[in-house]
Amino acid sequence: MTKVTPDPPNADSASPHQSFDTKKPDKAADRNVEDDHLSFANIRATPRTPCTMYIVNPEVDVQTLLDSVSESLASACVITMDLADRETGTSRNTLLGIFEIIMLAEISVNRALDQLDPIE
Repeated sequence: MTKVTPDPPNADSASPHQSFDTKKPDKAADRNVEDDHLSFANIRATPRTPCTMYIVNPEVDVQTLLDSVSESLASACVITMDLADRETGTSRNTLLGIFEIIMLAEISVNRALDQLDPIE
């Protein structure tokens, strides 16, 4: 059984932004043109409303925040090394690279904590 292939569309009406009845662009094309006119300045002028789903209490002090970050990075180091121990080849190398990045961030945060509360 052979499949019947329909005639190809006319070249004049091949544009997806033109209706079959007229040569005027459809509403979707009008919206695309309007979206193109939005400028970066207009986007920046829109007031920012932060998401309240995950919010840090603005009254928390810097040392408490850095303590939390330090603990999170230490946990990420342990998780990454645990995964790296189970892998071989390029996957292991990738995880070890990620571990180094996390470790350097942890060292930096701990250094900042030392400056905030020096050991005397």
